[in-house]
Amino acid sequence: MQQVSYVTKLEYAFLFTLRKVNSINTQGFQPFFQNLPLDPYIQGKYRSRRLSRVMISEDKLVKLPHGYLFQSREYNPLLGDIKREFAELEDGLIELEIFKNLVLAFIDSCKLHPEAEIAIHQIRTTCSPGHLGNPAPEGIHQDGTDFIGIFSVGRDNIQGGETHLYTAKKEKPVFNKILQPGELVVVNDHDFFHFTTPIKPENLAPGTRDVFVLTCPSLISE
Repeated sequence: MQQVSYVTKLEYAFLFTLRKVNSINTQGFQPFFQNLPLDPYIQGKYRSRRLSRVMISEDKLVKLPHGYLFQSREYNPLLGDIKREFAELEDGLIELEIFKNLVLAFIDSCKLHPEAEIAIHQIRTTCSPGHLGNPAPEGIHQDGTDFIGIFSVGRDNIQGGETHLYTAKKEKPVFNKILQPGELVVVNDHDFFHFTTPIKPENLAPGTRDVFVLTCPSLISE
C-alpha cells in the first residue's frame, strides 16, 4: 500500500492517504455506470449520478433509508442550501463483494467505527470534442464532512481529471495526481480543500471518468 501523509510538529495525525485497493477488480463495477441518471442539478448534461448511504452490520453491507443531500452554501457555493435528491445505487451493485471491499477500505483508512454511516456517490463525468467535463464545478472546496474518499473506477478516452489537495484555497496544491483505476485517496476534510481538473477527449470521440466518492458523516438527512 502506498501512503502519503503530512505530520504536524507536535503529533502524527491522519490528513490524507493514497492506496491501491488490490482486492477490487474495477471491471466488475463498469456495467453499473452504463445506467446512471443525469445529475438534475448541474447544467450541461455532462454529469450522471446516484447516491446511497450504507453501513456494515454483522459483516453485511446494508443500504440505509433514502434521504436528501444537504450542504451549506459555506461549503458548496454552487449548490449549497439546496436539498438534493438522487436515485439510489442499484441493488446489484450493493450486493457485490468488491463493493463491500471498497467500503471496508474506506473505513480502514479513516479508522472509523465498523458500523459508521457512509454516503457513496456514484458519478460519471463525460466529455466530447469541443465540450469539457467538469468533475468539480464548485471549484476548490471542502464538503463539510469529516472524511472523503475518491475511488477511481475507470478512465476512457480522456485527458485531465487530476485530483488536487490544498491546505488553503489560494495556496499551491500539496498533492496532485491522476487517480488510476483501483486507487483510493482518502482525505481529512477539516484540513484540506480538494478539486479535480476538467477532462477532455484524447481523440475525436466521447470520454468518461467514473468514480465513487465516499463521505463520513454522510450529509444525508431523511
